[in-house]
Amino acid sequence: MGAMANLIDFDSITEETLREVGGLKWRRPGVLGAWVAEMDFGIAPVIRNAVVESVSRGATGYATPTMIRDMQDAYVGWAGEHYGWEVSPEQVRPLPDVISALIFMLDHLIPNGSTVVLPTPAYMPFLTLPQLHGHEVVQVPMVRDDDSWAFDLDALSVALADRAGLLVLCNPHNPIGRVLEPGELARVAELADRHGVRVFSDEIHAPIVYPGHAHVPFASISETAAALAVTATSASKAWNIPGLKAAQLVLTNESDREVWARVGANTEHGASNPGLVANAAAYREGEPWLREVLDYVGETRGWFAAQVAERIPGARADIPEGTYLSLVDLRGVEGCDRWGDRPGAFLRERAGVELTDGPLCGAAGNGMVRFNLATTRPIISEALDRMAAALCP
Repeated sequence: MGAMANLIDFDSITEETLREVGGLKWRRPGVLGAWVAEMDFGIAPVIRNAVVESVSRGATGYATPTMIRDMQDAYVGWAGEHYGWEVSPEQVRPLPDVISALIFMLDHLIPNGSTVVLPTPAYMPFLTLPQLHGHEVVQVPMVRDDDSWAFDLDALSVALADRAGLLVLCNPHNPIGRVLEPGELARVAELADRHGVRVFSDEIHAPIVYPGHAHVPFASISETAAALAVTATSASKAWNIPGLKAAQLVLTNESDREVWARVGANTEHGASNPGLVANAAAYREGEPWLREVLDYVGETRGWFAAQVAERIPGARADIPEGTYLSLVDLRGVEGCDRWGDRPGAFLRERAGVELTDGPLCGAAGNGMVRFNLATTRPIISEALDRMAAALCP
């Protein structure tokens, strides 16, 4: 029997083909996209076929209980097999996206006017969204630990003790790429419990974890953590389907489920039928496609860090343990005063490479950029050539 054909033809992916697709990353003519967290690897055939079949038979009305239950069952199966996390289908609710879960917590589960404690660097909307819902954001910078990052537990405890209602946790972490260990999660849970603070656990990148690391859901580490947490996740990042608008809200606190039963119906309606179908297909049948992505990006990670150090002296790129995002520190590059705290704006203008500017992730990201590795190495190499020419003339 011959070898199984690859599901992704990486060699056929070029800047030209990506611009023809029309993704958000490639919206600016002449500018290489390395910013927004979407992949350049297309869609898994099993997901495409499932979505096309559902639309072809006319499943475009309101979502049925059967359609929702199919998504719930698929996620429960994935979580049990890959994380050892046993949840019931009733604990898993449909959402359009992870941000909707955070809004639910901000509006219904924490005291009015309480603060939101956020370890930084962090996913950009986590710095701005709470303020739109009446909650001040308190940044707690994470600390560099050799080639990694760690929580500043003392500073975190101080912030949680001062009118905090919510701690935002991101695991795997965007933008630093950490996959948090059970011991770290347990210490965070102990602090949150001590200060009576709820935890929003963003686990949207959970399927994207590289060898040597394993995703552990925050709510799975103890009964205390399960009571504190609201977990939000989706197949959207791992299988490149964010535009289909569906996610999972996992409610491991019975009181939260009662609140959701009263206020969550309109939010659930925001999950699209194609998104529900796509998420179910991804969790049930999408692992072979995802494995090819993880193998490819897994090799790209170390290569990228070495290329950054070689081509841009003084720069350092994180090698992510999970996600396909790398935070690149440009503060050690000679002449870094030319771009100050915002190298992303400088590189978009001078190099024609669009990245996520570090300060958008909090003050801890000053002088850094977030680089999306979910594309081909030739495209990354071209981006690095442009960056090097602008940074090291």
